[in-house]
Amino acid sequence: MDFPERLTEGYRNFLTHHLPDEQARFRELATRGQKPEVMVIGCCDSRVSPEVIFDAAPGELFVARNVANLVPPYSPDGATRAVSASLEFAVQALRVKHIVVLGHAQCGGIAAHANHIEPLSPGDFIGNWMKLIEPAVASMPRRAHNESERDYLTRLEKASVLLTIRNLMTFPCVNILVGKGKLKLHGAYFGVADGDLLVYDEQAKDFLPVAKAEHAAATAAPRF
Repeated sequence: MDFPERLTEGYRNFLTHHLPDEQARFRELATRGQKPEVMVIGCCDSRVSPEVIFDAAPGELFVARNVANLVPPYSPDGATRAVSASLEFAVQALRVKHIVVLGHAQCGGIAAHANHIEPLSPGDFIGNWMKLIEPAVASMPRRAHNESERDYLTRLEKASVLLTIRNLMTFPCVNILVGKGKLKLHGAYFGVADGDLLVYDEQAKDFLPVAKAEHAAATAAPRF
């Protein structure tokens, strides 16, 4: 059996250190089904795992991941149905109370679009998918001559999070529940290098840090 050894070892570690503590939860989830209150729409980047970032137990998060954490506008006859199907299930079946759009630094999809990277295949699946962020590009100020590429990409990564929230509101089921106060949408941004988490504040019109003191203490702690 040519199964990746790293996964086998990880599963052994799961059996030894995690399953004994979570066995009762797994059995309950299997019997009663899942009932997460939070859906996270994140990037498929391997460095940005919502379950790790939010220290979530099994059954706590309903996660949908794709390149650059995007959601297309509502289009029942469109071809981009995978994300819409996940959203429909989370909102209509699971009745989640929160949807978090989790963007992140050093997003490859955002950089590929901004730098007009050559297609990786004749299908150019990434390029076509990333066309979804063009409204975000159009809505933000142009890159200044003295602005670094990293700063510009950070602005675009954050703008794409807000674009996804706007696209979410084009779905009738989301729009109605948000209007009734039964569903809340949140924008968040994760710094891969520093592990900082920013959340969009509607009043400030900016992404602001959460758990600032704890983050400062964690990053200042010596590593042995």
